[in-house]
Amino acid sequence: MKKCLWNLAGAVSGFLLLAALALACRPNQTVERQTDDAGIKTSIKAKLAADVRFSTLTAVSVDVTNGIVTLAGPVHSSEEKQKIEEVARAVKGVAGVTNNLQIEPSTSVTPAAAGTPAAPAALPVTPLANATPVSMTPPAPVVTR
Repeated sequence: MKKCLWNLAGAVSGFLLLAALALACRPNQTVERQTDDAGIKTSIKAKLAADVRFSTLTAVSVDVTNGIVTLAGPVHSSEEKQKIEEVARAVKGVAGVTNNLQIEPSTSVTPAAAGTPAAPAALPVTPLANATPVSMTPPAPVVTR
């Protein structure tokens, strides 16, 4: 009788452990919501790509979770930062935007101003006057018996 109770207790505790693990491993998004988020991300990236002013498009990260868009990465100006946020907010399905875009300081330093010599426009091409032609014929095969 004791053995039967121990077996029953073990089975019940095992079932409870499996149920707890199953509930803990549930994703926080449904498949439909993940699909919607992927569509939102694609739409934002496509609209940004259509605007040729955004040369930093590849550096801008767009993440979407439950309709909340997070923008991150470097941009050239506050106007560009604001415009990218406006583009993201205009996409259907966006519930909110977290704008973490960082404005890069402008670095328009010429090589001469930085103390480094400028590279020459083109390197001169010199013919090989004393070059010896090389024959590239393979050696005859050697047959041994």
